[in-house]
Amino acid sequence: MNSMRNKVQLIGNLGADPEVKNLEGGSKVARFSMATNETYKNAQGEKVTETQWHNIVAWNKTAEIIEKYASSGDTIGIEGKLTSRSYEDKEGGKKYVTEVVAHEILLMTNK
Repeated sequence: MNSMRNKVQLIGNLGADPEVKNLEGGSKVARFSMATNETYKNAQGEKVTETQWHNIVAWNKTAEIIEKYASSGDTIGIEGKLTSRSYEDKEGGKKYVTEVVAHEILLMTNK
């Protein structure tokens, strides 16, 4: 059961090209947004599509793969975990962020 704790699997499309940074110490981080869609019929029988946006973070080797092979609009699958963090903005207000840290990726767009 431990393997099911804090596990996220998503298939969706990149909302923009990934933002990749090389950090001091040699680490690499890629950040990107990913859209997932859910389609259903409402009470009137009309087809409705809802889009959810997710903030994704990938580190090191996973970030390198994202940097080389993924771009805006591509379909990818990810597996990772949810993380939450907070920070102070320029005005001193506290901001909270929830992200998915991707451990594995599957590139699904043929290029």
